[in-house]
Amino acid sequence: MAKEKLIQSSHSYHVVKIQKSKTEEIVEDILAEETPVAIVFNGISHVVMMTSPCDLEDFAKGFSITEGIIDNLSEIYSIDVSKKENGVEINIEISSEKFSRLKELRRNLIGRTGCGLCGAESLDQVLKIPDIKKNSSKFLASSIKNALKQFPTQQELQKKTGATHASGLFDSDGKLIILREDVGRHNALDKLIGASSNLNVPDNYFVITSSRASYEMIQKVAYMNLNLLVAISAPTALAKRLASKLKITLVGFARNSHFNCYTHPERIIG
Repeated sequence: MAKEKLIQSSHSYHVVKIQKSKTEEIVEDILAEETPVAIVFNGISHVVMMTSPCDLEDFAKGFSITEGIIDNLSEIYSIDVSKKENGVEINIEISSEKFSRLKELRRNLIGRTGCGLCGAESLDQVLKIPDIKKNSSKFLASSIKNALKQFPTQQELQKKTGATHASGLFDSDGKLIILREDVGRHNALDKLIGASSNLNVPDNYFVITSSRASYEMIQKVAYMNLNLLVAISAPTALAKRLASKLKITLVGFARNSHFNCYTHPERIIG
């Protein structure tokens, strides 16, 4: 029998045989794949992420935006996704101006092994606070509740495996526009951002994440210029403070028809 490959990237899930503990019955189970994905800018390897091997062009776009490597999609000239024996390589060609900025950032990271924050020299660098456009959008509580009902029904990978996160973009009525899934919660949101980057997303749209809300999730929503993040689980204290600073309404413990509002509750009507 051929030895099973350790790294597999052809599908987002894998069917296996397992034994039930009570009956010792052999049954099929479905597991989520996690695959190393190398992100390469202009021929120079930047980072390797563990992701679900789907929607990788969306991931490349969203990662490039939320990491501040590009400011808009016109600065990406091409994206090539190549499956390798030991994972996936995404080659992204960006403008020379943005690549020069990236090389300068990489030089600043070299040799600082004593720093736990990747060579960052200031809190502003760590937080990477985007300049979000201020607006006076309001959100109906009924729209949030409607979105929460739809959200789990559209997570096909989660329904198969029980092991993935999702991020969804919803319109002002709570209707699903785009949803992306991944084994990593940040990756799922990056994929969503990449998928929606070509859309003219109105500022009264909002995002639901299946995870807790960390400060990085607030950052990513700010890059979309949106003003409402709904998390199924709890927010962190830093996420709450950053959302307050950016005037983003942060909702947590959003389950069924109930949720807690942690910042700017004046935006939610009803």
